[in-house]
Parts: sequence; structure tokens; C-alpha cells
Amino acid sequence: MTRWAQPLLQFCAGAVSVAAFAPLGWFPLGILSLACLFHGWLRTESARQAALLGFAWGLGCFLAGISWVYVSMHVVGGMPAPVAALMTLLFCAYLALFPAFAGWFALRLRTGPLLSVLSLAAAWVLGEWLRGMVATGFPWLAIGYAHSPPSPLAGYAPLLGVYGVSLAAAVLAAAIAQLGFIRRPLLGLLALCLALPLGGAVLRTVHWTQTQGEPFSVSLLQGNVAQSLKWDPERLGLSLETYATLAKAHPAQLIVLPETAIPLLFSEVPKDYLQQLAGKSSHVLIGAAVTVRDEKRPDGYANGAVLLSPELTASAYFKRHLVPFGEFVPPAFRWFLDLMHIPMSNFTAGPETQPPLQFGGQKVMPNICYEDLFGEELIRDVPQSSLLINLSNTAWFGDSLAQPQHLQIAQMRALETGRMMLRSTNTGMTAAISTDGTVMAALPPFTRDALTVQAQGYVGLTPYVMVGNLGVGLLLFVIIWLSAREVRRLRQQ
Repeated sequence: MTRWAQPLLQFCAGAVSVAAFAPLGWFPLGILSLACLFHGWLRTESARQAALLGFAWGLGCFLAGISWVYVSMHVVGGMPAPVAALMTLLFCAYLALFPAFAGWFALRLRTGPLLSVLSLAAAWVLGEWLRGMVATGFPWLAIGYAHSPPSPLAGYAPLLGVYGVSLAAAVLAAAIAQLGFIRRPLLGLLALCLALPLGGAVLRTVHWTQTQGEPFSVSLLQGNVAQSLKWDPERLGLSLETYATLAKAHPAQLIVLPETAIPLLFSEVPKDYLQQLAGKSSHVLIGAAVTVRDEKRPDGYANGAVLLSPELTASAYFKRHLVPFGEFVPPAFRWFLDLMHIPMSNFTAGPETQPPLQFGGQKVMPNICYEDLFGEELIRDVPQSSLLINLSNTAWFGDSLAQPQHLQIAQMRALETGRMMLRSTNTGMTAAISTDGTVMAALPPFTRDALTVQAQGYVGLTPYVMVGNLGVGLLLFVIIWLSAREVRRLRQQ
């Protein structure tokens, strides 16, 4: 095999892994793709070569799986095509550094067949975890997300979160890869391949939380207002009329508008329009920019979700985890935003601790846009909340994989927390997700409509909400410690 045949094979395997995620959802393919990468790691004796294979796999995965970054920069943002293509390539190459690190680290820990299976998986998950934290984090396409329902591995999400699901998937992949290197299959490896899916399937039958109060009606509005029109002052009436019409046609106890649905500062929205949205008996949760002034930023504003009662009393949540380049400008990157047309691109982050919004005996905790990508941050608010609502504007990503992938991420958050997750989006995918992670109902993307559902509040805590990523972190520590100890023992012989 030529020098570049293995990296090319791993690049293709990484690209194929994207089919494991939504919308196709062929989750076994993700395990087989990882098994191909792990097989390559087991074949080499060079940590540098293992890193190269990991980089190639990651580059294939991210170029195929997050091509919507190019759409947001060029098609919607107006950045010149060559610059947008280069920026997309560089971003994917940066993300591929984490699988490269995992390969380098895995080779350092490699020992006997059984322990190597665990160390390969631990190195992989450590790489994913770091990717979700470094430089504000981007854990999109963590392999655990491919195992939302109907995958049996989804049962591990309430226990260990998405990284625990990733660990289970990676152990299966490593066991399959290791089986190709031994003449007689080890009973332990075969037992792992059977026990992990069976254990997950059993856990899927466990109900970790309990209902609170009576069901209530919610209308999730999807305005389908093109990003090119949304912030045009001459088209302001389009957004206002769209959401007023949808709210009137789909009354409910709670009406939810998506992220920055009203392209005005909330203080500038006419009160008679707000009353029109609420009617006589509805509460309304509105995505809008909200003025937040302090000594450092007297003209600051936050990406907010404002809950209005029928009497127009208001309470608000302010987005905490902002999107780099989209909602705040990292140092020395002003030039990047100058190449794109991003209105309101310098938001102020909200406080780390914020109370839930009260509605009809329920405690609603909003999260905005890709905040639901960070399960370890979202669970801080779960103990005092009974319902999760995500407000998003995915018009930035056009008709791409971003929408179904984001819905799948929301499914994992519902599983981890034992709370319903409702999503109101501008262009898709507006949906209601039950506590077991299944999508109860969803609107077709790029349609102007409302999804009216019966929502239910929940109380109680899943193990993951109680301990967060500490559980999977301890597992990784034990595996890495045992592997490192065995490596030292073998070197001393």
C-alpha cells in the first residue's frame, strides 16, 4: 500500500461517517467508520502516522458534514466565494486536529487487546471533549449525536451524556477493529459487542423524570423569512405581519417566536403589536435583541428571549454562549466580519446564572441557537426548570445539513435532561421532542406555518444532570491511568 493510500482511505471513511447523522441516521455506519480509523491506528507503530490518519479522517468528516459553514459565509453572508471556501477548509482542518491528537495519544496508550480497546475509545472521546471546550468549543458531529433514537446506545445519554454515548460507540468500534488482529476472537471483546447495545436498550425503558402539572398547548411559529429580507428596514412589515398572522391563526396557552424573530430592539416594538401577538389569554415567548447597558457598553444589546404575559408584563433570558464571528468579534478578526453582512454582530453575553421564566405553574428555561450544543452548560438550569425551549434562526445555513443535525442535537439534550425540548425556528426544523429523545412532531423546513402541540412539564433529575460530565470524565481517567500503568510495566520488562 502506497504512503498516501491509508490517509486517503481514512479521509473517505470520515466523509462516509456523516451518513450516520441526521438526516440519513444510519448510525451503525458511524461505528464502522470509526472501526476503520481504529484499525489504521492499530496497524501503525508511529504516533506521527496515527496523528496523520486521525487528521485525514477528521478532515473528511468535517468537510462533508459541516459544508453549511460555506453556505453561511458565501451564499447568505456575501463573502467572496474563494475566501469563503478557504475559510471553510481552514476551519475543518482546525477541527481535524482533535482526531489527530486522539490518534497520537491512543498510540501512546496501546497495550494488550482488551485494554487497547478501552484506550482507543478513551483517546477518541477525550479528543471530542477537548473540541467541545477549546476556543469556546465546537462539539458538532460528536459521534454520540449519531446515536439519538432509534439507536440503542441512546439509553446511556441520561447516565453519562453525549460523551458517554460517544464512549460506548467508540468501544464498539475499537472492539470491531481489534477483532481483525487476533486469530481467535476473545470472549471479552464479543461480550462487549453484545452487552453495550443490550444495556443501552434496557436503559431506554427507564423513566428518569416525572410529569408536573397538566399538559398545556404551545404554538411554535416558523416564519420562514429569508435572511436577505429579515434585516432590510423596508421589509420590517413582512416579519411583523408574518408572526402576527401565525399567532392569530394558531392560538395556544404559550406562543413561541424564533430567535430575533422581530428585527428590532425589543424596546422599539410597539405595544399594540405585542398585545396583538398575545391576544387576551396567551403568553408569548419572543426572540428579540434586548438593550443591556452597563459602564463598559452603554449601547450594548443581548440576544434575548422575552416572555410576555397577556397583561404585557415581561421577563427575559439573555443568551450566554455567543457564536464567535457571528455574535461577537474575537480579537484581531474584525476584517472577517467586514467581508460578511452580519447585522447586530457584537452582542453582550448574558449572566451565567439566570432564573427560569414563569408560566402557568411551569418554569421555562430558554436556550438560543447553538447554546443547546453544550449539554454541560444547559444542565445547570435544569434542576429549577420543567421545560426547555430552543429559539433558533437557521436561515444562515440555507438548505443544508445544519437543520437536521441541529434537531438531532436537541434530541440528545432532551434525553440527557429528562425534559421536553421545544424548538421554534425561522426556517426549520421547528419541532417538539419528548423526554425519551423522539421527535413527536416537526414542521417541514422552509414553510411558513405553526406547530401546535400539547406540552408537558417534568420534574426530577437524571444522573447526568446530577453529575454532568464528571461520570464520563472518571471513566476516561480510570482507562487512561490503567493503560499508562500497563505501558510502563511493559517497558520495564
